[in-house]
Amino acid sequence: MQLQQRRIGHSGLTSSALGLGCMGMSEFYGATDEAQSLATLEAALAAGVTLFDTADAYGFGHNEQLLGRFLRQHRGQALVATKCGLAREPGSYARRVDNTPAYIRQACEASLARLGVEAIDLFYLHRLNLDTPLAESMGALAQLMQEGKIHAVGLCEVSAATLRRAAALCPVAAVQSEYSLWTREPEQGVLAACRDVGASFFAYSPLGRGFLTGTIAGAASLDAGDFRHFNPRFAGDNLARNQAIAGLVKRMAHDKGCTPAQLALAWLLAQGDDIIPIPGTKRIAYLHDNLGALDVRLDAAELAAISAAFPLGMAAGARYTDEGMKGVDA
Repeated sequence: MQLQQRRIGHSGLTSSALGLGCMGMSEFYGATDEAQSLATLEAALAAGVTLFDTADAYGFGHNEQLLGRFLRQHRGQALVATKCGLAREPGSYARRVDNTPAYIRQACEASLARLGVEAIDLFYLHRLNLDTPLAESMGALAQLMQEGKIHAVGLCEVSAATLRRAAALCPVAAVQSEYSLWTREPEQGVLAACRDVGASFFAYSPLGRGFLTGTIAGAASLDAGDFRHFNPRFAGDNLARNQAIAGLVKRMAHDKGCTPAQLALAWLLAQGDDIIPIPGTKRIAYLHDNLGALDVRLDAAELAAISAAFPLGMAAGARYTDEGMKGVDA
């Protein structure tokens, strides 16, 4: 099956209009099940999804290894995007942002081995630490591309100004940042910068870490060990205030005749052909619900009404804890 395709910057690569975020298959969102995750990966590919997003930091390498097991059965059928630069200590959420050339090369080699591929299709700096000169970091990525170890370069959670500087040093095919109805900060300059430099925009957490689906009534809705227990938007009074957002998505979706997830994703897809949402899931039912967004058509009046209903800054609480915000908007 073939889904709508969208190009990835000027890299020559194309992706299905919706990708699949794989992080939750290893950690952060409660209990994991490898068999279930592998079945979801297979179902995604069968449904036409061609872009699978991971990172070396997810599960301390486990997520890349899991994806590697899947990719071995499907050579040449899927694109893999992974990331480096966010160093974590096992068993801890604490992180260190490392953009040194030596670390970038070491991380790339390790990711290639875990994924079992000869080249990484899209290789991101997961976060930026400008204590390392940008020219050195981008030079390291350019060298890996020249050597054929990666096909395209991406940056995550980058500021508009840094993106423009980086793109002058090395072609940047993609930017990945959080973007959804309750996180619209990319509209304040990053999307415009992406278009200026020819980079596609990959929207992670396009469903607000599941909140916009309307299925999270409170802390009891989350598994033990789910990192959302500690996320500011899911805490106490913030969670109570944010229920109004989920309720509004649900009502508008009902009026449109689609699910809340489909409405939120359809709105994102309509923000430009250069935007590729990558909702994450480890369950086949949620995967198919998300893909249903590709069949939802929103006219200009509907898009304007949705945009007006969810203004920038509507959500209560920060996107992450202070630790999680390291390297964001650098």
